[in-house]
Amino acid sequence: MPHPASVHLGYTAHERATSPYARFYKPDMAPLPAHVREAVAVGLQTVDLLPPVESAPDLHTPGYWPVENGVTISPDGALRVFVRTDMPGVTPAMWDWWFAWHGSQAQRYKLWHPRAHMHSAWADGRSDLNHYVGRTSHVVEYVGNQRLNLAIRFVSPASLGLDEARLKRDGEVAICARGSMAGTPLETGWLIHHLRPVAGGSEMRSRFWLAGANIRPRGMPGAAGALIGRVAATFAPLTDNMAVELLVHCAQEMNHLAAILPALYATFGPEHKK
Repeated sequence: MPHPASVHLGYTAHERATSPYARFYKPDMAPLPAHVREAVAVGLQTVDLLPPVESAPDLHTPGYWPVENGVTISPDGALRVFVRTDMPGVTPAMWDWWFAWHGSQAQRYKLWHPRAHMHSAWADGRSDLNHYVGRTSHVVEYVGNQRLNLAIRFVSPASLGLDEARLKRDGEVAICARGSMAGTPLETGWLIHHLRPVAGGSEMRSRFWLAGANIRPRGMPGAAGALIGRVAATFAPLTDNMAVELLVHCAQEMNHLAAILPALYATFGPEHKK
């Protein structure tokens, strides 16, 4: 875990004066897009309209799911949170680069959500590798007013049934991960950020499936793991308010970073010195 003194919101005066990333640190964030505000106002939606994680391969299908922005709680107590983000001027490759690049330094991570992100470090202790799949990122952030210490274990898209050859052919990227509370043996959720090119840029379709049947002890995918997960799910039920807070958090961070990502990529990306 990081030293407590190194975990703080925002850039200090010294960091603003010396960090190579300071010119990209913009603490003022744009209002939520109208489609996200509508999803917040609607609240919980019919569970059948927000499919479970097993439906992840359907992201390949052209068009949209019945709900692209919304939240629900399934009968097993799992949260399903879906968010779509329009990203003019952004390519899927920029986001693929970002997920490998940002986790090496807290100052990079804070650019993403200056009002909520506090710290980031790779569990393997290595910095500035050009990949993230197979690695775990330890982050400290706020979702709503709850401070969370999370472990994000990035997995291959194929592990969720996505066709990696098809993603590459179509110029798409799918960032997939298992999430848990840092220092615990239980993995509590799945996430996918699916990026596909559209006219003038990209769109990101984010999917979170948390708690309920998504809980498993790390390294126990079978029946025994499922039983332990079901028991664990009863001890920490999640609420509709948590789902809405995650929807807002995701929309804020993705829209905020998308606005500066082309310039970040041009300055620090693979064709330039880090």
